[in-house]
Amino acid sequence: MIDMRGRWRPALAVLSAAALLMSGCAKSEDDNAGSASTANASAAAQATKSADAAGATCTLQQYGGTKVDLKTAAIGFSQSEKEANPFRIAETQSIKDEAGKLGIPAGNLKTTNADSKFDKQITDVSTLIDQGVQLLIIAPLNSDGWDSVFAKANAKHIPIVTIDRKINAKSCTNYLTFIGSDFAEQGKRAADKMAKALNNTGTVSILLGAPGNNVTTLRTSGFKDELAKVAPGIKIVFEQTGNFSREDGQKTAEQLLQANPNVNGIYAENDEMALGAITALKGASKKAGDVKIVTIDGTKGAVQGIVDGWIYSVIESNPRFGPLAFSTATKFFNGEAIPENIIIQDREYDTTNASSDLGLAY
Repeated sequence: MIDMRGRWRPALAVLSAAALLMSGCAKSEDDNAGSASTANASAAAQATKSADAAGATCTLQQYGGTKVDLKTAAIGFSQSEKEANPFRIAETQSIKDEAGKLGIPAGNLKTTNADSKFDKQITDVSTLIDQGVQLLIIAPLNSDGWDSVFAKANAKHIPIVTIDRKINAKSCTNYLTFIGSDFAEQGKRAADKMAKALNNTGTVSILLGAPGNNVTTLRTSGFKDELAKVAPGIKIVFEQTGNFSREDGQKTAEQLLQANPNVNGIYAENDEMALGAITALKGASKKAGDVKIVTIDGTKGAVQGIVDGWIYSVIESNPRFGPLAFSTATKFFNGEAIPENIIIQDREYDTTNASSDLGLAY
């Protein structure tokens, strides 16, 4: 009988080498994908624009609290709106992800969602206090009406970090700090983009955000003030709330198109309303680019809208508050002075970077 083992050895050696090569390639591709994902996450993270170092600050001693180890503390996070909006989804996930990275047990992070009902948010936060949380992170629905929460939290010396929207109250007394964007500056940047889109002349309609908070107020005043300054030839012919909602944004845009069918531009105070406006424009037989849309947020849907030609520019409002919220709380409990306002940097998207930076959107 002929021994075939010797004949197979060269073939087996070749197959083994090929397998090793393929394994190495697969690992390299996985590593590259992981590196790209990490790079995107790092680039997309919030960065501080200013911490108002010359302004009011607050220390643990001033606040009257006691030092807390976040890894063993009970922490409450109050979300204001339904997590159907990409901003809220990313915001809540950022808080949860950072808590996990810090080693905070999942059971120690207590989260609530007010479903866009202010009375429910007040009840939610009150319940969190009753449950013994030692730190509160709040994304407020409204800027006013928090007195009962302040009284209850202050009695137990529970620091409150507000994110995204600011509460009209006294820092270091009612709350610790506000972390968020410069909303007036966002409005100004949107006006500059609209002026460029329309060559400083034409008509514009505004889809206002929900009433009762400083985001809508400042994005509106910032836009109007800057537009009057840089492009007095552009007239605002319509403004009505779309409640930061895609559905309401579409309905409001349909109304503005009926009243002003030849409008040249739409300023939407968030991306969801802008995407609703696109649906309304399509229903009115408008083509991509017929009406210049400038919006604020930085969702993937809106940035893709630039690629598709429907949106002219997007001013970012970064929702990834987790790292900054927890690092601020850590510094506070370690005795460092915390500024009253911590303002983050926001990028912007247009045709020059929408395709390449789509991975940075949320």
